[in-house]
Amino acid sequence: MDTLTPRKIVEELDKYIIGQKNAKKAVAIALRNRWRRQRLSPELKDEVLPKNIIMIGPTGVGKTEIARRLSKLANAPFLKVEASKFTEVGYVGRDVESMIRDLTEIAVNMVKFEHLEKIREKAKHLAEERLLDLLLPQPRLAKIEVDEQEREKSRETRERLREQLRSGKLDSRNVDIEVRERVMPFGVISNVGLEDIEINLKSMLGNLLPEKSKRKKVKIPEALTILEQEESNKLLDMDRITQEAVGRAEQTGIVFVDEIDKIASKGHGFGPDVSREGVQRDLLPIVEGSTVTTKHGPVKTDHILFIAAGAFHMSKPSDLIPELQGRFPIRVELDALGKEDFIRILTEPHNALIKQYTALLETEDVELEFSGESIDEIAEIAARVNEKTENIGARRLHTVLEKLLEEISFDAPEMKKRKLDIDGPYVREKLGDIVKDEDLSRYIL
Repeated sequence: MDTLTPRKIVEELDKYIIGQKNAKKAVAIALRNRWRRQRLSPELKDEVLPKNIIMIGPTGVGKTEIARRLSKLANAPFLKVEASKFTEVGYVGRDVESMIRDLTEIAVNMVKFEHLEKIREKAKHLAEERLLDLLLPQPRLAKIEVDEQEREKSRETRERLREQLRSGKLDSRNVDIEVRERVMPFGVISNVGLEDIEINLKSMLGNLLPEKSKRKKVKIPEALTILEQEESNKLLDMDRITQEAVGRAEQTGIVFVDEIDKIASKGHGFGPDVSREGVQRDLLPIVEGSTVTTKHGPVKTDHILFIAAGAFHMSKPSDLIPELQGRFPIRVELDALGKEDFIRILTEPHNALIKQYTALLETEDVELEFSGESIDEIAEIAARVNEKTENIGARRLHTVLEKLLEEISFDAPEMKKRKLDIDGPYVREKLGDIVKDEDLSRYIL
């Protein structure tokens, strides 16, 4: 974070997202303010609250991608939720506090993975030793007299076996291993629809469940994986991981609340508006700062960064209840995308669509070469279809490219080592008739 200045953050976001300078600038400042806050005195640090953001713009212009890339830059737990999925407690729907529980779970998995990476080599070595013990049991020295020569011979045999194991020469062999798993005390729930209940209960109870051992005959690679997992679990300090994860969720967590416009109330005070306003009032304490009970312990939401987003076609941010508006002081408007933006999206980002499709077909030894005219034509078609039908922004490029390359993708396995030029006439031949027929383009593009 020391090197991630707002300018650097925007430069990193520019590698993946075209345009939207205002939105990038706003999230860059919000992220940098977190770094600044950590350097304040303890009494002042708690007083500085995150400046939550509302992104206003049509679908497919990069709202979610900006927030997701931001979280990757900061290595922060990130959760995307749709506001329309939540309803007031008492109605059908999910409790808004579940978003914090989900964020905490993501943080735990992130921290656990980081700790696993640190102990991977040690766990791998211990698993290998256990497997060698199974393949070549050691004599019990307490009961059997073994001279030094026999010991040396046993060590040499073990090392030869280790070499064979690492080179894959033993992969086809089977071995009996003892597998331990935690089981529900009242047995497995097998009724249809109850599997999720058992999974959730196992997740909640964790180490409190009794262990059951059973012998299993498996191939050497699978045995190594099972033993490595067991050794990793022994080496992990889950209390420390949980403590670190809760801290990360509280201090660096980012919650992206999409479709916030769907819960904006028009102020009629009856019908669906009651439920919409109820969701807003349920969201308010979470965004203002409260403590949510999770299976990993209490989690404070005071310093979690909330980024809300919506198209606001049928409503406006001022339709949200005043208290909630006050918790989102920063508002940025994202621009709709046109043909020139599409050309840049197709070619410039590190994950540009043309690069993705070219790389996918290279796996089949098919080389695609897109001409400048073809890219211009693809962008033109996407922009035109967006104007005639529903404007879904850059997502339209996916549907256009899928249709354009449909036959090539299907035939690719039989087209070994071929180079195909995708030019303007080819694009017009494949998509021209569909674009002309408005009804057809609605369903296909």
